Amino acid sequence: MQQPMPATTSGQKDRSMPQRRVSDTYGCLVFSGDVMLKRLPPDVFMNLEKTIHTGSALDPKIANTVAGAMKDWSIENGATHYCHWFQPLTGLTAEKHDAFLSINSDGSAIEKFSGSQLVQGEPDASSFPHGGIRDTYEARGYTAWDATSPAFIHKVGAHATLCIPTVFVSYTGEALDKKTPLLRSIQAVSKQALRLVRIFGDTTTKQIISTLGVEQEYFLIDAELAADRPDLKICGRTLVGAGAPKGQQMEDHYFGAIPERVLSFMADLEGRLFELGIPVKTRHNEVAPGQFEIAPTFENANVAVDHQMLTMTILQETAPKHGFVCLIHEKPFAGVNGSGKHNNWSLSTDTGANLLDPRDDTHSNMQFLTVLCAVIRAIDSHAELLRASIASAANDHRLGANEAPPAIMSIFLGDMLTDIIDQLQSGEAKKTMKGGDMDLGATTLPQIPKHSSDRNRTSPFAFTGNKFEFRAVGSSQAVAWPNTVLNTIIAESIDFMATQLEKRAGKNPTPAKLEAAVKTLLKETIKQHRRVCFDGDGYSKGWHDEAAKRGLPNLRSTPEALAALRPKKVADLFAKYGVLSKRELDARTDVLVEHYIKLLTIEGRTLAWMTRTMILPAALRAQAELADVVAATQGAGVECPATELDLREHVKMADALRSSMLELEKTLTHSEPDTEKHMKFMRDSVVVAMVKLRECSDALERRMPADHWPLPTYADLLFSTL
Repeated sequence: MQQPMPATTSGQKDRSMPQRRVSDTYGCLVFSGDVMLKRLPPDVFMNLEKTIHTGSALDPKIANTVAGAMKDWSIENGATHYCHWFQPLTGLTAEKHDAFLSINSDGSAIEKFSGSQLVQGEPDASSFPHGGIRDTYEARGYTAWDATSPAFIHKVGAHATLCIPTVFVSYTGEALDKKTPLLRSIQAVSKQALRLVRIFGDTTTKQIISTLGVEQEYFLIDAELAADRPDLKICGRTLVGAGAPKGQQMEDHYFGAIPERVLSFMADLEGRLFELGIPVKTRHNEVAPGQFEIAPTFENANVAVDHQMLTMTILQETAPKHGFVCLIHEKPFAGVNGSGKHNNWSLSTDTGANLLDPRDDTHSNMQFLTVLCAVIRAIDSHAELLRASIASAANDHRLGANEAPPAIMSIFLGDMLTDIIDQLQSGEAKKTMKGGDMDLGATTLPQIPKHSSDRNRTSPFAFTGNKFEFRAVGSSQAVAWPNTVLNTIIAESIDFMATQLEKRAGKNPTPAKLEAAVKTLLKETIKQHRRVCFDGDGYSKGWHDEAAKRGLPNLRSTPEALAALRPKKVADLFAKYGVLSKRELDARTDVLVEHYIKLLTIEGRTLAWMTRTMILPAALRAQAELADVVAATQGAGVECPATELDLREHVKMADALRSSMLELEKTLTHSEPDTEKHMKFMRDSVVVAMVKLRECSDALERRMPADHWPLPTYADLLFSTL
């Protein structure tokens, strides 16, 4: 097997060496189908492939054979340890490493890895968030091999570990992770969508696959500067900082030339991701200075979720090699755009047909229009639940600002689909709007095909050609949860549509009878749920007013949004499709509430500590110097009213800083036994106190001499990649 090219100490590829094609090393650290084909007996390979591609039950008899081949392959690639790699409710990944090395009774050593070790592990479950499912003294938890996501080798420096994607459950079998409900939701939507395609005459499809491509936005900051910012190190975002003279006003960073230092980082990053079989396709500068984006192509949703978690890990591992810190927080800097991740979701058959592909004559594509209307119905019926799926203290900073969609869940369809919806609502769809060609006005330029619809960056859930783009997901968020919710509400809606068609058209309906039933159902669905469709400016006050008239929920903060997970109808929804039991759902909600409280407590304490130990002392030193200047001039008989005014203003601002600091410290001592009440207190008191203290600090920063300010400024941080 060809090994990755050696890197120089700077992390860059040695340009004196001949460059190889990316395809030569793509997936070289993945126990992929090609590797399995070469290393497994044909019957074992076919058995495992059946599980991976059709969702059939895993045959435990093949585990030992697969484990042996996986061990040999990983050792050949430098691995000394293996781990079950899982996604607990922390929102991160977890792993416990065990050595392949085993000591025989005679003292000799041998590498061993059994089928039982592959299939099941037993990490301690007590110290992970569990929402009350486990008591601290109840430590047992299980990890179980997810064969549908390939094992891979994670290299950190000279060390390599075989990582086996797994689920994580409690001793009682309840999900303690984000992957278990995701897999259940994938199965649920597949089952219901399969019913629907059968109604439309598809007898060959055996499985409907949720597909996903997740774009990731992030900031790169010079590591030496970031080291002098405690807020960045502890919280991942700046808690204070006056705006730089230049931010993103000139719109010159977006899609601009990528700085060489950043490009070296990106090339190194992509090389590692390619080796892990992650199909990243696009890289570019984002809107804010120091902000960038990486985007992959579509994959099976389960694999895409694993790859997204890996992408965040590799981003943060690779950055220090190039002198950077990678920030994936939703709002690292005030006054410039924050970061999100666009969740591009669709459904496809196992034969490769995309259920959200409108095709040429969309108005006559009854199956597509039924799926489309099912999605519209799902977003309208479960808007609060969808909003709750992307709720966090970090995401509260960006939702609704002129950088991210508003907290109002709505759908953008575009001109062509909106026109067809109009036709269906009025009676019957008879035509499909065409985009035509665009004449650019110069004979040397080609005529280019024009899409029949524009795009809308202000929509939280937008149709973009053959998929829906859920744009409101936060940049640091594990995407398993929003996709679990999305799959579940779509499953419920497709279930409703399929059931209605079965009732109205009967079994084995004639084409005419089926068409009549479909048209009637679509008309009813559009009439009832069209209120969620909006193609205009989601940032405008007019839309907020219009959304309120339409009765659309606007859950502006996380406490409001998480309350949407409590009603019985939500628990019944997840239970009906086997995604989450009520106890599992309640546990997740409790964990999210606790996370909100803990995160804001950490941020509040960090801000108060920075103010008391760094900002306030610096302000007092500057004040003392000003006072000395005033005293010296007065002693010399010189009048300096401007300096005296500066001193009075400085004293006033320093006093305000101290008062605001004391106020924040006081709010942080407050405690509520009821976590729901405590969460709301954090929003209404701690966040307000933090904003007030920040305003005082930022005002002082604008006035103080640069050599007195104790922190790297926004001007330093945002332009450190140039």
